[in-house]
Amino acid sequence: MPHGHCEGRGEIAERSRRLAKTTWLFDLDNTLHDASAHIFPQLGAAMKAYMCEHLDLDDAAATQLRQHYWSRYGATLIGLMRHHDIDPDHFLKQTHHFPELERMVVAPPALKAMLRQLPGNKILFSNAPRHYIDAILEILGIRRCFSAIYSIERLRYRPKPARSGFLHLLRHERLDPRRCIMVEDSRENLRTARKLRMKTVWVSTSTRHNPDADVQIRTVALLPRRLGQL
Repeated sequence: MPHGHCEGRGEIAERSRRLAKTTWLFDLDNTLHDASAHIFPQLGAAMKAYMCEHLDLDDAAATQLRQHYWSRYGATLIGLMRHHDIDPDHFLKQTHHFPELERMVVAPPALKAMLRQLPGNKILFSNAPRHYIDAILEILGIRRCFSAIYSIERLRYRPKPARSGFLHLLRHERLDPRRCIMVEDSRENLRTARKLRMKTVWVSTSTRHNPDADVQIRTVALLPRRLGQL
């Protein structure tokens, strides 16, 4: 019995050493916190209003076009930039404005402790604008958990799931994708990560199989329990 117990501790120590050389790429919305509860409904309404005003559309047409661009490009903004010459900074400032953001953020209570204890380097990799990311991280108290932040501006408006955004981050941080673990709620974003030979964690309550996920968890707070599979 003592011998087996030592082996178990040795395996845990070895796993920790390997993970210490790993870089975690964390998405933000619906990964580190639940944006669907309060933030996304308000964001969707703001985007629709913006499109109605600047593209002279009615509500139904704006909703349909917004969903089309999000599905095609991974972000509504990209479609607006490519097809309507919309200024990205103006759009992001107008649509990502949440005066009561602190009351809208829903996250696991153990999030900060989990990130601090997780071995390895951590980078935030989000399609959101920088001012919004900074506000969320401040509310959650987790800014210092990340060595770098990649917002849609820093990705040069080439958001996930576009391969170019991933490559920009990897080159700038001098990372080997085979030593990266992507933690995401989006199937499409994980598909790109998997093609680049990253390990992948899908944060989702879905019962559908995801062939691009090495691990699936209901909430990011459960991540430490699944390290053995990574």
